Amino acid sequence: MDTDVDDTCKAGGEGEKGKPIVVLLVGAPGSGKSTFCDQVIRSSARPWVRICQDTINNGQSGTKVQCLKNAARALKEGKSVFIDRCNLEREQRADFMRLGALQVEMHAVVLDLPAKLCISRSVKRTGHEGNLQGGKAAAVVNSMLRKKELPKLSEGFSRILFCQNESDVQAALDTYIGLGALDTLPHGCFGQKNPDAKVQLGIMKFLKKVDVPSNARSNASRGQDSAPPEATEVKNPICEGRGNVSSLSDTAGEEGKISEDLVVDSVNQNSSLNDVPTLAFPSISTSDFQFNHEKASDIIIEIVEEFLHKLGNARLVLVDLTHGSKILSLVRAKAAQKNINPKNFFTFVGDITRLHSGGGLHCNVIANAANWRLKPGGGGVNAAIFSAAGPALEVATKEQAKSLSPGNAVVVPLSSASPLYSSEGVTHVIHVLGPNMNPNRPNCLDGDYVKGCKILRMAYTSLFEGFLSIVRSQEKLPKGSIEKIGSKSSVLLGHSEDAPKIFSLKSDQKIKRDGVYEHERWKKCKGSLNEVGSDINVSRAGKVNANNDNTGSGGSNSKVWGSWAQALYNIAMHPEKHKDDLLEITDDFIVLTDLYPKAKKHILVLARYDGLDHLADVSKEHLQLLKMMHAMGLKWAEKFLLEDASLVFRLGYHSVPSMRQLHLHVISQDFDSKHLKNKKHWNTFTTAFFRDSVDVIEEINNHGKATLMDEESVLLMELRCHRCRSAHPNIPRLKSHITNCRAPFPANLLQNGRLVLAPSNT
Repeated sequence: MDTDVDDTCKAGGEGEKGKPIVVLLVGAPGSGKSTFCDQVIRSSARPWVRICQDTINNGQSGTKVQCLKNAARALKEGKSVFIDRCNLEREQRADFMRLGALQVEMHAVVLDLPAKLCISRSVKRTGHEGNLQGGKAAAVVNSMLRKKELPKLSEGFSRILFCQNESDVQAALDTYIGLGALDTLPHGCFGQKNPDAKVQLGIMKFLKKVDVPSNARSNASRGQDSAPPEATEVKNPICEGRGNVSSLSDTAGEEGKISEDLVVDSVNQNSSLNDVPTLAFPSISTSDFQFNHEKASDIIIEIVEEFLHKLGNARLVLVDLTHGSKILSLVRAKAAQKNINPKNFFTFVGDITRLHSGGGLHCNVIANAANWRLKPGGGGVNAAIFSAAGPALEVATKEQAKSLSPGNAVVVPLSSASPLYSSEGVTHVIHVLGPNMNPNRPNCLDGDYVKGCKILRMAYTSLFEGFLSIVRSQEKLPKGSIEKIGSKSSVLLGHSEDAPKIFSLKSDQKIKRDGVYEHERWKKCKGSLNEVGSDINVSRAGKVNANNDNTGSGGSNSKVWGSWAQALYNIAMHPEKHKDDLLEITDDFIVLTDLYPKAKKHILVLARYDGLDHLADVSKEHLQLLKMMHAMGLKWAEKFLLEDASLVFRLGYHSVPSMRQLHLHVISQDFDSKHLKNKKHWNTFTTAFFRDSVDVIEEINNHGKATLMDEESVLLMELRCHRCRSAHPNIPRLKSHITNCRAPFPANLLQNGRLVLAPSNT
């Protein structure tokens, strides 16, 4: 693992010096957010702007959109910005996190103060900008705190500072007041005592200045997040020659402090992502083996691009100890140039053995930059992983292989006795050996980068193939249970001539699979299909078959389909069993009414081709089928328009369906339905997640594949009217609005035949 870091006093490298900062204030009404902003702005030499939604509209209450526009304008002028809103829920913060795309530092200052104190202040205050005062304030504060979601680095923050007592708040004020125009702050998460706590205890006398214990200052100056109970981390060095950022980064790594290095836009890093298969890996051969960083970063990006489409929703994470890591910087920049989806591949700063406990990043598989003997020791990542995993890893490794050749990898399942398994959730370690360019180590290639690059490509390919084998093995486990993998063959992956190509798994451990996550989502429906998301709205015939076996020839390996999700597939393959429930049957597709329609008229045109599970499976060879499905959808839309000329139809596909078998939605735009119940129902039909049929056909024709949107981002979006685009707090309010909204449809929907209207309305 690389430890290259600049010796200059900068938290994030030369390129980050002097960046504007966006600070999201996070706290309940009465926690002192406005006071905090005012004190910093009055005293700081750095130019700051306060963005407050209560006053954004010429002193009056405004909208989030206005806040975003004003914040972006201030940042472009080189000013730093305080976002003075409660920001207590991840969803509320998501839009502001996009400001990070403007090349700014994203910080959060969390005023995590006792509910009793916040309520007391809110009730007593007068003349509040947002008129939240008096008796009504107590109920509002209490309600907001029940929904509190503390921010995480994985949302895209480079720095989060938690304030839970008077010393914390004063220290935070001192830090931001003293921040000069060209200064930066160390990255990481500071001051959080209990990540799971909903309400902190005790009452704080806000902003009352007291002496800070010397041991608290000591811990803060070292950047540690492990102060003893009587001390609080209060202050972090600003780069004016007062703090040694290089040593701070190293210390953070030693102590297991983790912070995210790459802003992951729209990543829904909530608890459900604990079930997403994730491989964390260090850079191979760029540290002790001294492989050229530029060449290594090119190879990482090359192999990542090759494998991402095979891995489905699984994630790859490149990990290093320090923010100044050269390999992380190079990979991050090249990934951005290649437009690699940062949800599926990103970089992370921290100790690879403490990703979950230290930073909340759940990785079920980690890679080890091993030595050829597959033995502990030697320093670096290898020593750290063997030490953290305990004797169980060495024993399990010996059972799998005795040695390793350059370019090869070996998958080693961990037993539950390993601390890595019990504390970090790591089920497998993959040992991988890269090429050696260090003349002081055995088998040096003496600068032969032709051979070295070939071996490094093989090493990353073997590593990712090992991870892919784990993902697929987990997918094959019986759904809804935690099972054992029983093969007794070792796993040795590689491509060199002398490497045995054995590709099976041995494990006596229990493994939680991605399919379990799908099963748990289904169980939450309490046996009722109508509580599931929009694409789980199976046909009338589908409900009868919702419990059929989930087998079937063909189909994509990238998604686990629960038995309930097989209903449409079963109908497509055996329409004769359901002919009484179908509107039309042809050799190529069938037409049926959605059992839980999301509008007055909502039908599905279902392809009858085995192996076409969803839009991601479609290529140019299926172009004619898509055109026929579109024509069939138009036919039925026009039929409905003859019955009711006021209707407007849209034809399209969900980017990621929850039901197996490619199907086209033909849905009227009134959305008048008792089955439209939640944000997922709405956003899957009214955002970019819903791909218009005409656009899909055009993209397949021109590029051979359709552009798809990740399903988890749907829940991060606001509820907006599909006509006037106004935002609404909940589904009942939205439904009330759309019943009366007569605004024209957005211009983009009125183009290219995306909407189907009666001739008199066109």
